Amino acid sequence: METSNANQYLTFTLDDEQYAIGVAKVREVLEHTKITKLPRTAEFMKGIINLRGAGVPVIDLRLKFGMPETPITKDTSIIVMEVESQDGKVVVGALADSVHEVVEIDEKAIENAPRFGTRLAAEFIRGVGKKDEAFIIILDIDRIFNAEEMTVLTREAAPAEATA
Repeated sequence: METSNANQYLTFTLDDEQYAIGVAKVREVLEHTKITKLPRTAEFMKGIINLRGAGVPVIDLRLKFGMPETPITKDTSIIVMEVESQDGKVVVGALADSVHEVVEIDEKAIENAPRFGTRLAAEFIRGVGKKDEAFIIILDIDRIFNAEEMTVLTREAAPAEATA
C-alpha cells in the first residue's frame, strides 16, 4: 500500500505541548549547533547556521509564539524547513525543545483551529490533530511569518549563499 506524505507530520515539542508540521516542508533535523548571532534582528531571530556552505536563518518558535525562550538541552534540535514566501521558498531553521517522530494523521482526525483564545490559533494553526488520544497542534508554517519578517529571513540567508 502506497502512502503519500500529504498526511504525514513531523512532531516536536515546544514548552510541553505537541506540535507538528507537514513532512513535505521539512528538509532535515539537526542537533543543536552553534548559531551566529546577527545584530538588530527580532528577538525570535536567533541568528544563522552554516549548513553545507549556505547560511540558514534560525528562529526560536517559542519566542515567536509568545512563550519563554527555548532552553538549550541535549534534546534541543533545529528543524530545517522550506517556507513559502511571495518571493519563493526560503530555507529556515526552527528551534524545537525536542523532535519526536513522523506520524500519519488522517485528514478526518484533524479539526479546524479553535476560533477563540490566543492569536496563535487564528494565524498559525492549520488544525488540531488527534493521535492516540493526544492532541497535536498542526502548524501552517507558511503563515507564521509576515511579509516583513520573510524579507528579513530572505536577506539573512542570501549572504552565505552568495559566498558558497
